[in-house]
Amino acid sequence: MIVELNKSDSDHPHLSICQQYMVIGIEAEDYRILNDLGEPCLYPPELFNVIDMKEPDYWISEVGEDGERYAYPPEFNRPGFFEDLFDRNEEAMRTFWQTINRGLTAA
Repeated sequence: MIVELNKSDSDHPHLSICQQYMVIGIEAEDYRILNDLGEPCLYPPELFNVIDMKEPDYWISEVGEDGERYAYPPEFNRPGFFEDLFDRNEEAMRTFWQTINRGLTAA
């Protein structure tokens, strides 16, 4: 899925107007995107125009108790994965970048 930032927002300074971003996951309806610093952060979808709605076939999609949607590559689809990544856990970092590179190659 490819989105483009449609408006500047001081609450999200690490995104660039008119820049296209690859969505690497969906969490409780927010998009997880690699921002301009290369950090995989969550952003509200209303900041973006969707350029390409196609999600990778290998993503696992689930619906939470309150109807919220979660969709990620299987490697990211475990409780605590992103916490481990932000804590600089070596295995999580290796898994993350291998999965991102696979996704970029497929795109």
